[in-house]
Amino acid sequence: MEPQWAFFRGEFVPLDQAVVRIDTHAFNYGTGCFEGIRAYWNPTESQLYALKLLEHYRRMANSCRILNIDLGYTPETLSEITLELLRRNDFHQDAYVRPLAYKAAHSIKVRLTGHESQVAIYCKPMGEYLDTAKGLSVVVSSWRRLDDTTLPARSKATGAYLNAALASDEAVSNGFDEALMLTLQGTVSEAASANLFLVRGGELVTPPLSEDILEGITRDAVMEIARRELDRRVVERTIDRSELYVADEIFLCGTGVQIAPVTSVDRRRIGDGSPGATTMALQEAYFQAARGKLPRYRGWLRPVYETSSVAALRPGP
Repeated sequence: MEPQWAFFRGEFVPLDQAVVRIDTHAFNYGTGCFEGIRAYWNPTESQLYALKLLEHYRRMANSCRILNIDLGYTPETLSEITLELLRRNDFHQDAYVRPLAYKAAHSIKVRLTGHESQVAIYCKPMGEYLDTAKGLSVVVSSWRRLDDTTLPARSKATGAYLNAALASDEAVSNGFDEALMLTLQGTVSEAASANLFLVRGGELVTPPLSEDILEGITRDAVMEIARRELDRRVVERTIDRSELYVADEIFLCGTGVQIAPVTSVDRRRIGDGSPGATTMALQEAYFQAARGKLPRYRGWLRPVYETSSVAALRPGP
């Protein structure tokens, strides 16, 4: 079903009416921030689960604080608005939610303060963003990851994603699936639009927040699952480019990519060239948790449609 409703300027409106003028500040200067949120359909329960909804809106509130955007709503209120929006669109399949907070003034002044802010949310059906089964071919980009002293890396600023778009476009035009990005110092940061993990000697290794990465919500979920379900140690440390080539496994993670195995970097085979066992075990547990099939992770989920069977799954006080 095509999406029909959006939340725009404080009310639910038909999607085709949620439009901005061409002189809107955010359209001209990229002065906005956003989130990407997934909702997963469980056909057995006829239920749609919004995954880590409050965590996403808390991160959005932090992005707004960094960018001097007046969000105007609490994360809790935005969570409830999103659930209502999903209900109005009546999705019975996996869906993606895109909230935005942006400078809505009709002004040419290049600054953040003194401009009206607005919030908009839309959603649409969404399956795979990248192939999560066969393995990805990635390349280290010639474009470097934006340094936090240039643009705030921990904010999902709309304008900053030109950096990711340049890297992804370069990778795809050269026959790869995705780009990996280095910091200005030459160490591994993240993929163009996803966090990155290595598996080495049974441990999971991922760059720390100081490597100009996004504070990934899926990244946190992966670390929790690895420790609880696989009894694996997770290490946050600097990764050199050449360490990518000798990893046992590599995978990307994020709301869009979910958990996607990498099977080659710079045309060098990773491991035996097929998705690794640890990666696929993490992927399976993540999808089970996201669809409400692992009770210990039910605190990650908000059911969209109220039913008695769903009420029984909710955690107690």
